[in-house]
Amino acid sequence: MNTILADLLTLLSLERIEDNIFRGESRDVGSAQVFGGQVLGQALSAAQYTVDNRVAHSLHAYFLRRGDVDSPIIYEVDRSRDGGSFSARRVVAIQHGRPIFNFAASFQDPEDGLEHQARMPDVEGPSGLPDVTEVPVEILQRIPEKMRRYLTDKRPFEFRPVHPMNFLEPQRLEPQKFVWIRAVDRLPDQRSLHQNLLAYVSDYELLGTSTLPHGLPFGRGNVQMASLDHALWFHREVRVDEWLLYAFDSPNASGARGFARGQFFTEAGLLVASAAQEGLVRVRNDDFARSRPSNPRHQV
Repeated sequence: MNTILADLLTLLSLERIEDNIFRGESRDVGSAQVFGGQVLGQALSAAQYTVDNRVAHSLHAYFLRRGDVDSPIIYEVDRSRDGGSFSARRVVAIQHGRPIFNFAASFQDPEDGLEHQARMPDVEGPSGLPDVTEVPVEILQRIPEKMRRYLTDKRPFEFRPVHPMNFLEPQRLEPQKFVWIRAVDRLPDQRSLHQNLLAYVSDYELLGTSTLPHGLPFGRGNVQMASLDHALWFHREVRVDEWLLYAFDSPNASGARGFARGQFFTEAGLLVASAAQEGLVRVRNDDFARSRPSNPRHQV
């Protein structure tokens, strides 16, 4: 297996300390804190260790404090309920004696029921699209080192945006985007593993959708963004080692917060999961505050 993907699987496989207490390590992906998707995936993994023969169908989380990449994270699981069809779990992630993350997940016995879904967006497929790491040298030379590393580091997933982002001269765009994603190698046939990895990757790119109508200059390094909460619903069985279209939209930004939604579709058009997130979005100078349009509904 690809070594970077194998390392991610190790990262999500927590060390059991007690029956309901687990410990995880972190990896630096170039952000100012522990990557939110890592904590989501690890918390879901901790909850799964305490559930038998039931499948996660939803999770809801709050990011309370920045995670320290250089210190382990302790996950404490509360077995809230085991009913006839559903199980509920609460997880608290702790670092340096303080909670950094609260998480709740629900698990269900698989069963049949009513079926309908949203239609998949009509966009270009992944074949032939460049990966997000394929950034021209002339652009890399003009962006901050931290962003340059974030864009070019090898990852456990491929990301192929349908419309690549302009980092140097961003335009004001409609608050929607589409990215094809896939793990870089084949994975075992373990449903819970694919759910953990989908939770991990669901935090990529989502919040940034709320910045598209404002043309923020990320290349200047003066935009502060951080996830505040995150929700994910698993509708159908999913494989992350096959192409998935992550379709984003952002219906609102206000109060220094952006709100975004995402849907995961297979190449065949099957809706397998949905996500939602609100996060902090701050610009560190007044340039764009002065240039904002008077009508907040422009472009939306």
